[in-house]
Amino acid sequence: MSNPKSNLWESVIGLEIHVQLATQSKIFSSSPSKFGVEQNTQASIIDLGLPGVLPVINKKAIEMAVKFGCSINAEITEKAIFARKNYFYPDLPKGYQISQLDNPIVGKGSVMIDFEGDEKEIGITRAHLEEDAGKSIHDKYKSFTAIDLNRAGTPLLEIVSEPDLRSSKEAVSYLKKIHSIVTFLGISDGDMSQGSLRCDANVSIRKKGEEKFGNRTEIKNINSFKFVEKAIEYEIKRQTKVVESGEEIIQETRLYDSNKNETRSMRSKEHANDYRYFPEPDLIPLKISSEYIQSVKEKLPELPEQKIKRFCSNYLINEYESKILNSSKEMSVFFETIAKSVKDVKTAAKWIVGDFLAILNKNNKNISESNISSEDLIDLFKNLEENKISNPAAKKILEVLWNQDLTVQEIIKKENLEQISNEDELLKIIMKIIEENPKQHNQYKSGKDKLFGFFVGQVMKETKGSADPKVVNEILRKELNQ
Repeated sequence: MSNPKSNLWESVIGLEIHVQLATQSKIFSSSPSKFGVEQNTQASIIDLGLPGVLPVINKKAIEMAVKFGCSINAEITEKAIFARKNYFYPDLPKGYQISQLDNPIVGKGSVMIDFEGDEKEIGITRAHLEEDAGKSIHDKYKSFTAIDLNRAGTPLLEIVSEPDLRSSKEAVSYLKKIHSIVTFLGISDGDMSQGSLRCDANVSIRKKGEEKFGNRTEIKNINSFKFVEKAIEYEIKRQTKVVESGEEIIQETRLYDSNKNETRSMRSKEHANDYRYFPEPDLIPLKISSEYIQSVKEKLPELPEQKIKRFCSNYLINEYESKILNSSKEMSVFFETIAKSVKDVKTAAKWIVGDFLAILNKNNKNISESNISSEDLIDLFKNLEENKISNPAAKKILEVLWNQDLTVQEIIKKENLEQISNEDELLKIIMKIIEENPKQHNQYKSGKDKLFGFFVGQVMKETKGSADPKVVNEILRKELNQ
């Protein structure tokens, strides 16, 4: 879809993020909530909603929700009420979902996001607990839809933002912030490929300067950062084109097709009264004391903002590097494992942020999929610190580590990369090069200082890059000036 010609419009975006909580069992039953097991093997009679069964709230899910609320300085309700949200889909065996409407466990809060060098506060309206539905599978049989109820009853925390986002990139920045918080808290693994974190995007447009919101559409179940950006960007352009052609935006639910990079209409947008909410009669209101909230606060782990400041202070690295090293929990742990085992942490940080991440990006992998372990990098950095290898050699070792199942020491030996630091050995090589290049030597002595680089290059060529540059420079300056 082509870009709209008009710049009169402003997008207004809010996200509803569904976070699967990392409990061992489901929210209202003792069934396990593992991913990837055989279909319909972990749905109990409670998850199936058979007559006479009663739900029992998972205490760990309550604790995780309160943890999140405390981490964003949100209001935590004193009395959380569960409600029945009624709708009829084949993958919802009870015919209703246990959720929260009027008294969510987490109330208003906010987070700060970094966007284009500035900080922006994004309001959070609420975060409520609910159970997940099952899964409809449409491509297993030619004429039938299969139902897998393994996910039915899996605990979710739905985090609803204020409509404070103004672009697809801002939305991604906010989504990454929430992902970072829930993973650092340890309340979710945040694996979007497995559905542990997914979001619905509410998108509308209005003329710049207007206060009134336009009709919004909701794009359902987007499961990657890239798709969130693309889906919102497409929808903004689509709505702009509709409005500029004189038509109205229909308030509806839409689906994002990542193959065609477009959103498609699914159904008209539901309102709360469409779901006929009423209090869940089988669960009494949940009372949360201030003492309990305080006890959860005291056990909160170190959050990303705190880690960023500590890394800058303890390891003397800059804020840019610290933010990258805390971009995910896995990356943060990876770096600190290395930092505890090397002497020059600042240099290690630069290598990780630079060459190591470049290899990950080149191969389209994240830190958890890396072929290079923290132990590999510790060994590599120790060899650099002891001047056993040069920087160019270290770059080559990184490439080989990624592509071959070898240790750092095996690569150094195999590729003959050990740095030559012995002065007597280097003196012989340097004297040979000076003797072979009398013209350049005389020109250097007559004032052409730039030829010093020529001699350094010849030494590196002769030693295949394994000569210690510092020692080479010292000996060369002395010998060339004689």
